[in-house]
Amino acid sequence: MSQLHRVFVSYHHELDESRRKIFELRFGNRFGAIIPGAVRVGDIDETLPTETIRQKIRDEYLRDTSVTVVLVGALTWQRKHVDWEIGSSIRNTPANPRSGLLGIMLPSYYDHHFGGRIGKYDPYTIPPRLHDNVEAGFATLHHWSEDPKEVQAWVHEAYLRKGRVQPDNGRPSFAKNRSGDRWER
Repeated sequence: MSQLHRVFVSYHHELDESRRKIFELRFGNRFGAIIPGAVRVGDIDETLPTETIRQKIRDEYLRDTSVTVVLVGALTWQRKHVDWEIGSSIRNTPANPRSGLLGIMLPSYYDHHFGGRIGKYDPYTIPPRLHDNVEAGFATLHHWSEDPKEVQAWVHEAYLRKGRVQPDNGRPSFAKNRSGDRWER
């Protein structure tokens, strides 16, 4: 079985667009470790009703993907679209089977929360739905890597895990973007 998977990339559009581009160019184009895809700024009309936006994400962007990678930057946890993308990707429906899930901690996360010290993380500063799934054993977190074989292995492990572990999608979806330094239970 090939370890090449179609990956949906979820990220904070305003703050982490450049890192998403690096991720896709490095691991998709240059090394062919993944087949990347994401909703980009302007792809979906923000004036549409919330349920229509969620449906478009699910049916148009997640349809052919097998793993969702969340690029976790300084404020990614605050974004409603990241929450919706995670929730939609781990939902198993007849039209869209469940995707695997993993998070990659960006250098900006550590710069913002830990003064650049890499290693630990505060669970209340990553997307809550991602945190729930790390706790459930459905998702994993990794530090940013430049190694395409390592990233490809993470993606493949997430793909395999989706068939063995049940995700936790019980949290209510964000109604709007959040603010503050961290989320609360």
